[in-house]
Amino acid sequence: MTYFQAILLAIVEGLTEFLPVSSTGHMIIASSIMGIQANDFVKLFTVCIQFGAILSVVVLYFKRFFKSIDFYFKLIVAFIPAAICGLVFKKYIDALLESPLTVGIALFVGGIVLLFVDKFFNDKHATTKNDSEVSYKQSFLIGCFQCIAMIPGVSRSAATIVGGMANKLTRQAAAEFAFFVAVPTMFAATIKDLYDFVKAGHVISAEEIKLLALGNIVAFVVAILAIKFFIALLTKYGFKLFGIYRIIVGAIIIALILSGKSLAMF
Repeated sequence: MTYFQAILLAIVEGLTEFLPVSSTGHMIIASSIMGIQANDFVKLFTVCIQFGAILSVVVLYFKRFFKSIDFYFKLIVAFIPAAICGLVFKKYIDALLESPLTVGIALFVGGIVLLFVDKFFNDKHATTKNDSEVSYKQSFLIGCFQCIAMIPGVSRSAATIVGGMANKLTRQAAAEFAFFVAVPTMFAATIKDLYDFVKAGHVISAEEIKLLALGNIVAFVVAILAIKFFIALLTKYGFKLFGIYRIIVGAIIIALILSGKSLAMF
């Protein structure tokens, strides 16, 4: 992986981490298009730079993280289902990270779901309007929805936001709570992947450390802009535009792969 490729992947991550379009899926697609070999370091890179994007949440919502201890307990409760699933199914998840077809199918199916989310879970029927009103039960159920996002292409953001809306949160409250839940989830995923990488006998070279640092910095900066854009767009238009985008991209990927063509041919 070159520095230029690392920057491009980090930009993709920063732009898509908080949009309901799957950052992991888009990085897999981008890697395929650029012809980046899916080796152990590339897999580590795609997970670790998500933490850089997640740190933007801490900066933008700094005061929320010092609001109350109860806030952290709710994040832990929401994190537990993903932690269990991640440990149990890690080998299967890693295998899926090499499958652009899985991404295409997940994008397409998820896009269809997003077309109807606003209709099924209308803000008029929501009873929870901000994160301080979220109950422990709601936190746990939202965490269960987050587990679905372990399939590349589903989108952690989409799964948790839909989970929030299904549990009576408004669109904005669900989106913001999804941002907060991402912090412990991605922190744990980063630490776990780093541990597994070293445990497998790999040594992170000075060059790879530079690539990881660069990727996290770029993802962090881009994600700050993306969060503001997403909240404004979501509040005004809902999920339909994202649903249409996912269906189009998913259909293109599926068609290319089934026709025997490589994404690297773009």
